[in-house]
Amino acid sequence: MPSRLGRVVGRLIPPTPLSRRLAVQSLLFSTGAGTFNTGSAVFFTQVVGLSAAKVGLGMTIAGVVSFFVAYPAGKMVDRIGTKRMWAAGTIAGAALFAGWPWMHGFTQYVAMSIAFEIVNNIGYAGYQAYVLSVLPEKERVETQAHLYSALNLGFTLGAIIGGIALAFDSLTLIRWLPLLTTAIGFVNASRIIRLPNPVREVAPEPALAELGDADQRATATQTPGALRNRGWLGVSFFTGILWTNQTLLNVVIPLWLVQRTHAPHWILAWLFGTNTVLCIFLPQFTSKGVNTITDALRRARWSTGFFVASCLITMATHSVAAFWAALLVWLGHVTVTGAELAIGSGSWAFQAKLMDPGRRGEYGGAQEVAKTLGQWWAPAAYTWLAMTQGDIGWMVIALIAVVGTLGLHPSARAAERFAARHFTRLDVVDVA
Repeated sequence: MPSRLGRVVGRLIPPTPLSRRLAVQSLLFSTGAGTFNTGSAVFFTQVVGLSAAKVGLGMTIAGVVSFFVAYPAGKMVDRIGTKRMWAAGTIAGAALFAGWPWMHGFTQYVAMSIAFEIVNNIGYAGYQAYVLSVLPEKERVETQAHLYSALNLGFTLGAIIGGIALAFDSLTLIRWLPLLTTAIGFVNASRIIRLPNPVREVAPEPALAELGDADQRATATQTPGALRNRGWLGVSFFTGILWTNQTLLNVVIPLWLVQRTHAPHWILAWLFGTNTVLCIFLPQFTSKGVNTITDALRRARWSTGFFVASCLITMATHSVAAFWAALLVWLGHVTVTGAELAIGSGSWAFQAKLMDPGRRGEYGGAQEVAKTLGQWWAPAAYTWLAMTQGDIGWMVIALIAVVGTLGLHPSARAAERFAARHFTRLDVVDVA
């Protein structure tokens, strides 16, 4: 047993020096974010002086800005460089956290939230493109699984730190807590700056040799933009639908437990605790063997199967005794975590295989736009369906996931054909 546990823990450690450095970065980022997020409800209502409704409205306004900023941010990454944009977004984000203790009122809150969305889009676009550019193709899915584990571990550590701060019941401590996130952010930025510059993929010599003169080779590198790749936009949109499992996980199932079952409310802690543990320890296992688009589509079908199972299991909990309701809701939460892990590994393969190597920033921006369109409606729609329509509502939610995976298959194949026709891999050193 100890040796088996050692092997499991050992799989959490990324296999290469670079992947370990990237995992530390993910850990630092999520620790800082998790520290602030844990106390954010108290911070915004009691320090900034907002009502809960105004907090939600500000987030919605910032979300609209994020939608429009995502694609231009991705285009900037391709022009300026992946690492440079990632570091700039991280530094700007850390500096913004230092301004939170002086904020007061709705107007300042909205202005700060919009600024955060802009720099977060810049930083994330650079990060996503950097990881895909710096890693060999065969390591991309595995490394992103490790980064996902590190991200969840960091959020857990941040929640512990934030929880300790809340335990002191001091508004002064909560007011200045963002400065800890600032410090962690600057440490993170310093590590990003020291990461190696990526070298993009190299085209096979025969592929370039078959082209004629220099003008022809230059024309070949001018591939159509991401917005003209309908297959990629479809992949991003339908993947967004499958990622609505997060709405079930974080919104609908907890509300259902509280309002429609006899399960004790403290079970909520077990639900989220189980999800966190599984998302730390299992990504390396669920992503193993995902090497092709066919593998990724298989994971999408797995995700849909778990999604549907979660809906059917949770649906059955409203009319059973407290013990069975608690057990079934927990099982529904575990199965929707399975949906999260499965579509995660599929999504990483889609990014690795279907993004233009010369336009990864632009493709990442287009992905964020289409993915948002695929999931922005879910919190309102799923909550209404589950809480007001009962069994029929849960079955409609499950059907939406099935439609998502049915649309994903032809979209992925269309994107694959587009890549085969248009992508030319060139030996280009990133200037970041």
